[in-house]
Amino acid sequence: MTEIIAFLNIGGPALWVIAGLSVVTLGLILWKLWRLSLMGAWRRSASEKAVSLWQKGQHDAALSSIQHRKGLRARVVKAAMQADRTLHSEDARDETARVARGALMDAGSGLRALDLIATIAPLVGLLGTVLGMIDAFQALQDSGARADPSALAGGIWEALLTTAAGMAVAIPASMALSWFDSINDRLAHDFDDLATRILTKGKQG
Repeated sequence: MTEIIAFLNIGGPALWVIAGLSVVTLGLILWKLWRLSLMGAWRRSASEKAVSLWQKGQHDAALSSIQHRKGLRARVVKAAMQADRTLHSEDARDETARVARGALMDAGSGLRALDLIATIAPLVGLLGTVLGMIDAFQALQDSGARADPSALAGGIWEALLTTAAGMAVAIPASMALSWFDSINDRLAHDFDDLATRILTKGKQG
């Protein structure tokens, strides 16, 4: 622990901020994985089964099979089925779209914070580097003719450390954000596909 604190002190306040951002990033990623798992982001079979039953005209069985499901797809499927039974065509589509938008908002919670971290972590690192370089050259100016090149190199190394740390946080944050965005895109496609199959085929049975 002492070594970690000493290492963070080398980079100054900027490195401490980046260390905090790294902890927040890891927490956000783990929290998103847990939330998406609870929301059934990777489970589609129950919704597919319900839609297949609906398309065959077995409406009660379809609703019964999905009734107690809490996943994102199940939420949209239930809304589409209930709207198809109780509302006119256009109103049913609007109601289903409203529920789908809410489900996507739930699936995308936390992504703005991850995006912010991916943006500001390199900037904090760059700020730390600039401040460190200012200190290093100020020390060089104060030393005058007695300047020690090794001391200057050490100051520059310490200054550049924050830039590297900022990138080390931003890269995984950006990768995780891209992956979570792809999950949201997949969910949006599935919502549209499942709802369309219900609202265009539901009355044929």
